Amino acid sequence: MMKRLIFLLLVGVQASAADPEYPVAAIPPALLKNANAVVRVQELHIDMKGLKDMRIVTRYAVTILNESGSKHAAFYDYYDQLREIKSIKGALYDASGKQIRKLKQSEIKDESAVSDFSLMEDDRLKRHDFYHRTYPYTVEYETEVRSTQTFYFPRWIPQDDILLSVQESRLNITVPADYLLRYKQFSYKGEPVQTPGKGTKTFSWEVKELPALEDEPMAAALRYRTTVVYLAPSDFSYGTYTGKMNSWDDFGRFVGLLNAGRDVLPEKTKAEIHALVDDLKEDREKIRRLYKYMQERTRYISIQLGVGGFQPFDATYVSTKGYGDCKALSNYMYALLKEAGIRSHYVLVQAGQGKNDLVEDFAVNQFNHAILCVPSAKDTIWLECTSQISPFGYLGQFTNNRPVLLVTENGGKLVYTPDYRMEVNQQNRLIKAVINEQGHLAGSSRTQLTGMQQDWYHGFVHSISPEKQLEILKERLNLPSYDIKKFHYNEFPDASPVPSMDELLDITAPNYASISGKRLFIVPNVLNRSGAKLDEAPNRKAPIRLSNPYRDVDTVEIAIPNGYTPESIFKDVSLESPFGKYAASAKVEGNKITYIRVMERREGLFPATEYAALESFFNSVYKADRSRIVFVKGE
Repeated sequence: MMKRLIFLLLVGVQASAADPEYPVAAIPPALLKNANAVVRVQELHIDMKGLKDMRIVTRYAVTILNESGSKHAAFYDYYDQLREIKSIKGALYDASGKQIRKLKQSEIKDESAVSDFSLMEDDRLKRHDFYHRTYPYTVEYETEVRSTQTFYFPRWIPQDDILLSVQESRLNITVPADYLLRYKQFSYKGEPVQTPGKGTKTFSWEVKELPALEDEPMAAALRYRTTVVYLAPSDFSYGTYTGKMNSWDDFGRFVGLLNAGRDVLPEKTKAEIHALVDDLKEDREKIRRLYKYMQERTRYISIQLGVGGFQPFDATYVSTKGYGDCKALSNYMYALLKEAGIRSHYVLVQAGQGKNDLVEDFAVNQFNHAILCVPSAKDTIWLECTSQISPFGYLGQFTNNRPVLLVTENGGKLVYTPDYRMEVNQQNRLIKAVINEQGHLAGSSRTQLTGMQQDWYHGFVHSISPEKQLEILKERLNLPSYDIKKFHYNEFPDASPVPSMDELLDITAPNYASISGKRLFIVPNVLNRSGAKLDEAPNRKAPIRLSNPYRDVDTVEIAIPNGYTPESIFKDVSLESPFGKYAASAKVEGNKITYIRVMERREGLFPATEYAALESFFNSVYKADRSRIVFVKGE
């Protein structure tokens, strides 16, 4: 993973020295509504004295209203070779604003910040918590940091969480008078105030009275909902390197500079490469074979040391040690392909399911992962190099359909990773079952999963023991009482255009059908009932973000006991909206029910005004999925 962006729990502030108290009674009532905590005052002061000298003073006071808000009470910050925490001050106040006590330096914990997945990191962590639980109360912190790098600038997000209100917040950044400060602001009216100084200039932003954001389902990123300011350098220093960041082209040039000369392989490895691929005619098969070679001989281990947090360990290191982080492994794969005469590109990406909302028109580091791209006029190949089990040429939900920085010989440019559309993300299921006189169901399910529909199952099969798999499966099935008698998965990693899997289940469900006198009540949708029931939200504020489009097709055949005839069958359901389509139908022939359900969900960013339509669509699907057929037994 990339060197984590330096960030603070809250980028905030204390009240002035003349008024150090924070009585809860002084909080405007509008800021208490829906809030678990209230930022009373916060300030972020950044003073860039030169490319190798940036001072950051942060002050904030936050009132914790209840237990759910206590996550905002703890302080923590990171430091490393390029970032020094010079001082930390703090104080605790009761509900009346009276100071209870001050932070003692001996109470600050200083510990390694090595991640669970890292072998080595030079990050360390300083943290503190007053562990006060008499609500409401207020904590106040002030820190001073000195950074010798100017590659990363803090972002200003006064309201960095939902259910958090802000009384007042300010950002001031001072730079040399001749320096080009770059910024991108969201949900902020007007431009920052600029104040000239002696050989400097200061940019200032301020917000007041931000009411708490509500917890709204399927909400878009915070920058669509509240004030956010991205800061970025023009010229910068990072360790022993300098660079520019006025464009994505500049950014790519700097990454290329960091990677230069790190693609040299040992002679033994070179010989192995040629023995593997020289007999192959097609580049695609060469790439496939070298990708498998890489997967079999390396494993992912995070190593974050100094500039190494952004610079890959060289290919010889990976070849010798057999491990590396995303940067090192992607660079290693680049070196393997280069030795085989195949051109590829190192790629930076913001990885994570649903994290495809990168700000495209502002060059600033927004990345946390590295992958590889092998260009082709017909079929560009994307390679995830950190996994020993990823199918060749497939990215999945972790890095699909998002802008990424492609690093070329001549600089960088934004391109998009593959967009796996609804048509390739399919779940096709056939269930054949029998219900007996007692209402017990027994049957088999065969499901074909393709594209992103198989992502979860692929990791499930490869990373979890069979015993644990059964336990998890029993939790996932949407039935009140059931047992899985047998389960099995078949993988097809080379299926075209995306990998696929087959799931085979034998299940029993006691009392699946309800019996009341002569009547038998059956919900024919056995395994795929929607759980997305939405509440009304007439004052919805957040835009709606839907990701990972898919299509489900379920066919269910159920044999019922002899002697029953249908008394009522629900009418066919057909729904269509900007968010997707849904259809469900059932027919009864003799003692056999045939139920067919088709659900399509689209992706996209929709305005908040569309929420009523979203609620109607999802709730109609929820209701239709639980439709029953009623049978009556003849005399």
